[in-house]
Amino acid sequence: MNIFQTILLGIIQGLTEFLPVSSSGHLVIFQNLLGFKEPELLLDTSLHLGTLLAVCIYFRSDLANMLLGTWEFLFRGRSSDAETKTRKSHAALAWWVLIGTVPTGLIGLFFRHPLENFFGSISLVAVMLLVTGAIVGLTKFLPGRTGKGRPLGYLRSLAIGTAQGLAIIPGISRSGATIACGLSLGLEREMAGRFSFLLSIPAILGAVVLQLKDGDLSSVGLLPLLCGFVSSALVGLLALKVLMGMVRKGHLSYFAPYCWALGLLVLLITR
Repeated sequence: MNIFQTILLGIIQGLTEFLPVSSSGHLVIFQNLLGFKEPELLLDTSLHLGTLLAVCIYFRSDLANMLLGTWEFLFRGRSSDAETKTRKSHAALAWWVLIGTVPTGLIGLFFRHPLENFFGSISLVAVMLLVTGAIVGLTKFLPGRTGKGRPLGYLRSLAIGTAQGLAIIPGISRSGATIACGLSLGLEREMAGRFSFLLSIPAILGAVVLQLKDGDLSSVGLLPLLCGFVSSALVGLLALKVLMGMVRKGHLSYFAPYCWALGLLVLLITR
């Protein structure tokens, strides 16, 4: 692939990985209707690492506090009550991310290949995009808590992790499903968005590991590879900033018309 193609793929990856429009669904559509070739394994891995870098940069404060809070809570003595409470909350968030990763990992381990068979059906992808539109559209009618919502716990973390696992189905948006699930379970908007994307970190890492495990690395030029990585990271960072702003304002439903329009268009074209 040339530099222009890898930059374009990086832009697509950066946008669709985080915006609630399904990156896997767009990949199937681009491949089937526009004649795009599936990215070579090394390039695809590089694009995923770019979006991983984006989410780590955006949530760097959360990640640092989670690591420090977990370390201090486990190995340091009690300080003041306020410091202990803050430390415990950061450690708890790290714990809930680990708990939420369990159902995602189990679904990926046992159902990955059957679910990925859906990649062969563009019509099914179109239907799933309509479902994604319904999921994000329903968030308009969920309680718009702007203060302190319900706390995370085992059941909510497991439920959101299950929603993330089911997003293996192409056409189902990972971010849309997890944020909508969090909001429906009573999480405050900011927390629903934060937890969704913090939960994506081990999921993206797992996807990269599976990619490296399941195939041979293809030869890709260093410059095109680097351009794809950079464009994926930069566009992903921008998409994250835009989406988190929309989540805070309760505007996640704005993406529903796009999902419905694309899904219907694909169904009409493929009839």
